[in-house]
Amino acid sequence: MAPTVREAQPDDVPALAAVLARAFDDDPVTCWFYRRDASRPRWAGRFFAWQLRRLLPQGVIATTDDLSGAAIWALPDRWRETPMESARLFAATGAAIAVRLPIVLAGVQRIERRHPAEKHLYLSVLGTDPPRQGEGIGAALLAPGLALCDQEGLPAYLESSKEANNAFYARFGFRVTGEVRLPRDGPTVWSLWREPR
Repeated sequence: MAPTVREAQPDDVPALAAVLARAFDDDPVTCWFYRRDASRPRWAGRFFAWQLRRLLPQGVIATTDDLSGAAIWALPDRWRETPMESARLFAATGAAIAVRLPIVLAGVQRIERRHPAEKHLYLSVLGTDPPRQGEGIGAALLAPGLALCDQEGLPAYLESSKEANNAFYARFGFRVTGEVRLPRDGPTVWSLWREPR
């Protein structure tokens, strides 16, 4: 049976941040940003809580009734955080990256330089709780955002931090348009683009 998908609400943020932290615990970029130790889930959870709260007002965050995953989208021209939002992120996670701050900022800049200027819907995060992966939840969570893209004639853009995930996104019409390597032997990040249907 297909999962029931709905718009995320403010009360969902703590549970969804924890789910996303679990979903991204082995993610190469998450591991590059935050230490490979027991503290990483805490810092990742703080990052995802920040991202959820920041983009929730845009109304394009999908989750399931049982909060088993989330798709966090940003509307056209509203994906980049404001200086105040950046300050909140640093307050929430800065202690985890302070000693590596110049390298982390260089990595973020490399990724953001590839971000397309053309109007698009941006899939910032898609994650499913690990015990629930393989049940079609990711596909169900993608559906509302892709439907909005098709309805409005908007392309979709995302960055993938696992090469194996590129085939999953290809099923929905995304194609790889480039890649960037993060500094100091960091992981590769792939850029993917989807034209509206």
